[in-house]
Amino acid sequence: MSLIRLQNISRRYQMGDETIHALRDVSLEIARGEYVAIMGPSGSGKSTMMNLLGCLDTPSSGIYELNGQNVSEMEDNELAEIRNREIGFVFQTFNLLARATALKNVELPMIYAGMGLTERRERAEWALAQVGLADRMMHQPNELSGGQRQRVAVARALVNDPSIVLADEPTGNLDSKTGVEIMRLFEELSSRGNTIILVTHEEEVARHARRMVRILDGDIASDEVLRQ
Repeated sequence: MSLIRLQNISRRYQMGDETIHALRDVSLEIARGEYVAIMGPSGSGKSTMMNLLGCLDTPSSGIYELNGQNVSEMEDNELAEIRNREIGFVFQTFNLLARATALKNVELPMIYAGMGLTERRERAEWALAQVGLADRMMHQPNELSGGQRQRVAVARALVNDPSIVLADEPTGNLDSKTGVEIMRLFEELSSRGNTIILVTHEEEVARHARRMVRILDGDIASDEVLRQ
């Protein structure tokens, strides 16, 4: 059974008298443990696809099954629960709390999940060690480099042991050398069995994945296996 199954998904927005077709009858399956890049230029529909995959939005029509559950018709509170349990997000802008330590930032999803302090602390320390920041746990974001901040964001995404790590332009705010380091980290996570979906407009970044799905004008233009 696929971890992700999109069946005839469309997403339409009404802008005054005009209907915008952001996604048009898209079908896609992603297996557990895959490392997939979703790539396309600005306005192609890739951000809409990311919002749907991340349960930040629901389709106008079609079915989205995540881990065997039909999430396409869920209410907002149910979607919030799915997001916290099933999906770890990594954003271009890091989205870290400025006055909190790396450890506190990584603990956040577990606070929302109602987890106790001891278990939270243990898991946050584990996640930071996974991304090579065991010696930076008590540092605040302004005491960390851009690459280290993104590693904190990756640790936060991993800490609830999600079904998917969903990364939106994760190297967009980094210099090229640091960007390569972060992509190497995703490769490591993938080799450990994590399911990673990378959303990007950069071919160079997309080619780090094992499979590349190109989106153009709201449709899948190509779906290519880059390496096994």
